[in-house]
Amino acid sequence: MAKADRLERLDVRREELEQAYREALIAALQTTASGKWGLFDHQKDKAARAKAAPIVADLCDTADEIDNLRATLGLEPFALHQDFMAARGPVSSDAVGEPKQARAWLDRLGVPA
Repeated sequence: MAKADRLERLDVRREELEQAYREALIAALQTTASGKWGLFDHQKDKAARAKAAPIVADLCDTADEIDNLRATLGLEPFALHQDFMAARGPVSSDAVGEPKQARAWLDRLGVPA
């Protein structure tokens, strides 16, 4: 019984963290969609990268905690964070800009314009 209660508390904590991650990601995406570059790290702009670094670090820290809980609960790693991290980094010169990419992510997450 104690183990079941512990696992239930861990699962509730996981759900809370996943919701907090989603909210933080949406806020960052909305900022990027409004024209602030850096979240996706597509350019070699040090100032934009520095502004986005604390946001990305917080997302990564939260995702690490989520993944630890998911591992304990026997669940797959947190896919939303994996997808986000895969979308970051250098892109070709003809790729969609960060604001448009952020808007596409917001659409994917069901956030109205």
